Amino acid sequence: MPEEKEYLTQEKFNELSTELQRLKTTRRKEIADSLEYAKSLGDLSENAEYQEARELQTTLEERITKLESVLKSAAIVSERHSDTVGVGSFVVVKKEGAKDTQRYGIVGSEEANSAEGRISNRSPLGEALMGRKRGEMVTVTTPKGPSKYEVVEIEK
Repeated sequence: MPEEKEYLTQEKFNELSTELQRLKTTRRKEIADSLEYAKSLGDLSENAEYQEARELQTTLEERITKLESVLKSAAIVSERHSDTVGVGSFVVVKKEGAKDTQRYGIVGSEEANSAEGRISNRSPLGEALMGRKRGEMVTVTTPKGPSKYEVVEIEK
Protein backbone atom coordinates (compact mmCIF):
# COMPACT_ATOMS: atom_id res chain seq x y z
CA MET A 1 0.00 0.00 0.00
CA PRO A 2 1.56 3.34 -1.01
CA GLU A 3 2.19 5.83 1.78
CA GLU A 4 -0.16 8.79 1.92
CA LYS A 5 1.47 12.15 1.52
CA GLU A 6 1.82 14.20 4.70
CA TYR A 7 1.24 17.83 3.77
CA LEU A 8 3.48 20.26 5.67
CA THR A 9 4.44 23.88 5.39
CA GLN A 10 8.16 24.53 5.04
CA GLU A 11 8.21 25.91 8.61
CA LYS A 12 6.60 22.75 10.05
CA PHE A 13 8.95 20.54 8.01
CA ASN A 14 11.94 22.43 9.42
CA GLU A 15 10.51 22.24 12.96
CA LEU A 16 9.98 18.47 12.74
CA SER A 17 13.44 17.95 11.20
CA THR A 18 15.02 19.89 14.07
CA GLU A 19 13.03 17.87 16.63
CA LEU A 20 14.09 14.60 14.98
CA GLN A 21 17.75 15.59 15.04
CA ARG A 22 17.51 16.59 18.72
CA LEU A 23 15.77 13.33 19.65
CA LYS A 24 18.29 11.17 17.78
CA THR A 25 21.31 12.86 19.33
CA THR A 26 20.80 14.72 22.59
CA ARG A 27 17.70 12.96 23.93
CA ARG A 28 18.87 9.44 23.05
CA LYS A 29 22.14 10.09 24.91
CA GLU A 30 20.28 11.43 27.96
CA ILE A 31 18.07 8.35 28.14
CA ALA A 32 21.00 5.99 27.56
CA ASP A 33 22.80 7.68 30.47
CA SER A 34 19.68 7.28 32.63
CA LEU A 35 19.52 3.58 31.76
CA GLU A 36 23.17 3.07 32.63
CA TYR A 37 22.70 4.83 35.97
CA ALA A 38 19.57 2.82 36.74
CA LYS A 39 21.37 -0.46 35.89
CA SER A 40 24.11 0.46 38.33
CA LEU A 41 21.55 0.57 41.14
CA GLY A 42 21.16 -3.21 41.08
CA ASP A 43 18.09 -5.46 40.88
CA LEU A 44 16.30 -4.41 37.69
CA SER A 45 13.03 -6.19 38.50
CA GLU A 46 12.24 -3.77 41.33
CA ASN A 47 14.11 -0.76 40.02
CA ALA A 48 11.66 2.11 39.38
CA GLU A 49 14.35 4.30 37.79
CA TYR A 50 15.17 1.55 35.30
CA GLN A 51 11.50 0.94 34.43
CA GLU A 52 10.93 4.67 33.93
CA ALA A 53 14.01 5.02 31.73
CA ARG A 54 12.88 2.03 29.59
CA GLU A 55 9.43 3.62 29.16
CA LEU A 56 11.05 6.91 28.15
CA GLN A 57 13.25 5.05 25.68
CA THR A 58 10.23 3.30 24.14
CA THR A 59 8.32 6.58 23.84
CA LEU A 60 11.36 8.27 22.31
CA GLU A 61 11.89 5.55 19.70
CA GLU A 62 8.18 5.63 18.78
CA ARG A 63 8.36 9.41 18.27
CA ILE A 64 11.54 9.08 16.19
CA THR A 65 9.86 6.46 13.98
CA LYS A 66 6.77 8.67 13.58
CA LEU A 67 8.83 11.74 12.67
CA GLU A 68 10.92 9.78 10.17
CA SER A 69 7.75 8.49 8.52
CA VAL A 70 6.13 11.95 8.39
CA LEU A 71 9.25 13.59 6.96
CA LYS A 72 9.79 10.79 4.43
CA SER A 73 6.25 11.19 3.06
CA ALA A 74 6.18 14.99 3.36
CA ALA A 75 4.89 17.18 0.59
CA ILE A 76 5.73 20.85 1.14
CA VAL A 77 2.81 23.19 0.53
CA SER A 78 2.40 26.92 0.58
CA GLU A 79 -0.73 29.04 0.60
CA ARG A 80 -2.86 28.16 -2.40
CA HIS A 81 -4.17 30.74 -4.76
CA SER A 82 -6.85 28.80 -6.56
CA ASP A 83 -10.60 28.81 -6.95
CA THR A 84 -10.86 25.30 -5.49
CA VAL A 85 -10.19 24.23 -1.90
CA GLY A 86 -7.00 22.27 -1.29
CA VAL A 87 -4.24 21.89 1.27
CA GLY A 88 -2.93 25.40 1.94
CA SER A 89 -6.29 27.06 1.23
CA PHE A 90 -8.09 29.37 3.59
CA VAL A 91 -11.82 28.88 3.25
CA VAL A 92 -14.80 30.69 4.75
CA VAL A 93 -17.81 28.45 5.36
CA LYS A 94 -21.28 28.95 6.76
CA LYS A 95 -23.04 26.13 8.54
CA GLU A 96 -26.64 25.69 7.51
CA GLY A 97 -28.84 27.54 9.99
CA ALA A 98 -25.96 29.53 11.49
CA LYS A 99 -25.70 33.32 11.37
CA ASP A 100 -21.92 33.57 11.41
CA THR A 101 -19.28 32.24 9.08
CA GLN A 102 -16.16 30.34 10.10
CA ARG A 103 -12.71 30.61 8.52
CA TYR A 104 -10.46 27.57 8.31
CA GLY A 105 -7.02 26.89 6.96
CA ILE A 106 -6.77 23.45 5.36
CA VAL A 107 -3.50 21.85 6.48
CA GLY A 108 -1.89 18.42 6.85
CA SER A 109 -2.70 16.41 9.96
CA GLU A 110 0.60 17.31 11.70
CA GLU A 111 -0.32 21.01 11.65
CA ALA A 112 -4.02 20.76 12.49
CA ASN A 113 -5.05 22.92 15.45
CA SER A 114 -8.75 23.67 15.76
CA ALA A 115 -8.13 26.43 18.32
CA GLU A 116 -6.16 28.28 15.63
CA GLY A 117 -8.69 27.51 12.89
CA ARG A 118 -6.45 25.01 11.09
CA ILE A 119 -8.17 21.76 10.18
CA SER A 120 -6.69 18.63 8.69
CA ASN A 121 -7.38 17.71 5.10
CA ARG A 122 -8.20 14.27 6.56
CA SER A 123 -10.81 15.56 9.03
CA PRO A 124 -14.46 15.06 8.08
CA LEU A 125 -14.94 18.76 7.23
CA GLY A 126 -11.52 19.03 5.57
CA GLU A 127 -12.20 16.00 3.38
CA ALA A 128 -15.64 17.33 2.42
CA LEU A 129 -14.20 20.73 1.44
CA MET A 130 -11.32 19.42 -0.69
CA GLY A 131 -11.80 20.27 -4.37
CA ARG A 132 -14.91 22.38 -3.75
CA LYS A 133 -15.59 25.81 -5.21
CA ARG A 134 -17.21 28.97 -3.93
CA GLY A 135 -20.98 28.57 -3.54
CA GLU A 136 -20.93 24.77 -3.28
CA MET A 137 -22.66 22.95 -0.43
CA VAL A 138 -21.00 20.07 1.39
CA THR A 139 -22.46 17.58 3.82
CA VAL A 140 -20.35 16.40 6.74
CA THR A 141 -21.25 13.41 8.88
CA THR A 142 -20.81 14.23 12.56
CA PRO A 143 -21.63 12.30 15.75
CA LYS A 144 -24.82 14.42 15.99
CA GLY A 145 -25.79 13.62 12.41
CA PRO A 146 -25.14 15.27 9.05
CA SER A 147 -24.29 18.98 8.89
CA LYS A 148 -24.35 21.10 5.74
CA TYR A 149 -21.87 23.86 5.00
CA GLU A 150 -21.71 26.38 2.18
CA VAL A 151 -18.35 27.44 0.80
CA VAL A 152 -18.71 31.22 1.12
CA GLU A 153 -15.23 32.20 0.01
CA ILE A 154 -11.83 30.78 -0.82
CA GLU A 155 -9.34 33.41 0.25
CA LYS A 156 -6.47 34.25 -2.05
